[in-house]
Amino acid sequence: MAEKKRKFDAEFREGAVRIVSDSGRPAAEVARELGINETTLATWVSRARKAAGDGTLGTSEREELLRLRRRDTEQAKRIEELELERDALKRCMVLWVN
Repeated sequence: MAEKKRKFDAEFREGAVRIVSDSGRPAAEVARELGINETTLATWVSRARKAAGDGTLGTSEREELLRLRRRDTEQAKRIEELELERDALKRCMVLWVN
């Protein structure tokens, strides 16, 4: 006899997806612990990632994202260097004016 289809509320679905995404554990493992079908949870996770925009980046977009992150890091280092130089020049000006 076929099993009766169970309904899960939105809060339960969101919690299950959060467990998978936050813990990094496989959806199958989390589904077994929660007592739900593995493919059901995998579907919820997939839908949540699509809604959030995860997993939709192509190879070129990933490369661009990495390039921009590297550039951001380099710029942050350069800003820090310039701030140190500015502070040193300020101290020199104080000594020179006095």
